[in-house]
Amino acid sequence: MDQAYRAPLAQPGAPDFRQAGQAALAQALLSSRRDTLATFECFESALASAGLAVPYSPELNPPLWELGHVGWFQRWWLGRNPQRHLGVAADPQVTRMPATRSDADALYDSSRVPHASRWHLPLPSARATRTELAQGLEESLSLLHDCGEDDSALYFHRLCLAHEDMHHEAAVYTAQALGIALGDPRWQARALPAPAPALTLPAAPWRLGHSGAGFAFDNELGAHEVSLPETHIDSQVLRWADYLPFVQDGGYAQARWWPGAAGVWRAAQASAAPRYLRQNQGRWEQQNYGHWRALDLSLPACHLSAFEAQAWCAWAGRRLPSEAQWERAAVQEPQRFAWGAVWEWTASNFTPYPGFTPHPYRDYSAPWFGNRPVLRGASFATQPRLHHARLRNYFTPERNDIFAGFRTCSL
Repeated sequence: MDQAYRAPLAQPGAPDFRQAGQAALAQALLSSRRDTLATFECFESALASAGLAVPYSPELNPPLWELGHVGWFQRWWLGRNPQRHLGVAADPQVTRMPATRSDADALYDSSRVPHASRWHLPLPSARATRTELAQGLEESLSLLHDCGEDDSALYFHRLCLAHEDMHHEAAVYTAQALGIALGDPRWQARALPAPAPALTLPAAPWRLGHSGAGFAFDNELGAHEVSLPETHIDSQVLRWADYLPFVQDGGYAQARWWPGAAGVWRAAQASAAPRYLRQNQGRWEQQNYGHWRALDLSLPACHLSAFEAQAWCAWAGRRLPSEAQWERAAVQEPQRFAWGAVWEWTASNFTPYPGFTPHPYRDYSAPWFGNRPVLRGASFATQPRLHHARLRNYFTPERNDIFAGFRTCSL
C-alpha cells in the first residue's frame, strides 16, 4: 500500500491539530475559547430575561452548565492531573489535585452527574464561570509552554482542545434547537453545486482505522484490513433539491419505507416533513436559528435522522455506504469526494476495532458501542481543525437536531 493510504488525512486546507506542537496548540486553545465565549454571549443575550434557563431536553444541556463543564474538563485532565505527561498511559483514577471550587466535580463531571439533574444544580453565575475558565486556560497554557513536544506530553492538551471544539458544535445546534440567533457566518450551511458524477472504486482491501504518530481517539485505533466490493458512491451529500422529492411524493406517509424502529419513530413525529422545515403558502421554508426563510434547495439536506436517510434510500433504490467505503473514498479521492458540509450517516454500527483499548477518558467511546450508527465527515459547524477522514462520530439513529445528512451508494 502507498504511504498516503496509511497516513491520517485532514480535510485539504484545514490545520491539523493532531500533529500540532506547543505553539500551534496554544493558538488553537485561545481561538477555541474565543468561539466558546462568543457563542455563549448569544445565549446570554437571548435568555437574559429567563436567567439563562432553558426547557429540559434529553438532547441538549443547559448553556451555563455546558460552559462550566468545558472549563472543568480542561482542569481535570490538565491542571489537576499529576499524570498528564503520560498521555494515553495515564491512570484515569489517579488522585486529582484539589479543584479551585470545592463542588466542581459534583457540578460538572459528566460521568457522574445525571443528565436530567443538570437543570437543577446550584451553578455559579456566568461571570464567576467565565473567571474560572480564564484561570483554567491560563494554567493550561503555562503547562503547555513547559511540557515536551512528544505525543504523550501533548496528548491531553490536544484532547482538551478537541473536547472544547466538540462542545462548541453542540452549542451551535443547541442554538438552532432553541431558536437563538448566531451572527457568525461560519456557523451557516453553504450551498452545494449540482452533484458531480459518482465515484467508482474497484473491489479491493482497505486498511480501516488510524495507525502512526500523532493524536487519535481510542475508537480510531486498531487499524485492520477489510475487503470492500466495487463501490459506486456519491461525490457529495444530498441537497434539499435531491431530498425533497421524497417528501413531496408522500414518502413520510408510506409505511413501506419505514420498517421496524424507523416506523415507530416516524409515527411519533409531529410533522410529515424534516425537522425545521415547513410549507407556507405553497413554498418550503426552513428555520435558521429562530428565523423562517425560503428554503434554498442547493443547501445540504440537514437535520435528518438515520431513519430518514434509510427511508430515502429505500425509496430511491440506493443505500448508505459503510464507514469503510466512506473512509476509502475520502482518503483515496480527496479532490473528487467532497465532505464537511454535514455529518454523514453510514450503514455501520459503532463498534470497537480489533484490540480496542480505552484511553484515559473512559467515557468517550466504550459506553456507546453497539447501539449507534457511525457518522463520518464533519459539518459546517465543526471547527476545521477537527476535520479528519478517520474521525468517527456516533449518535442514536433518531437524532435530527444535529447537523447530519447523508450520501448514498448504488445497491
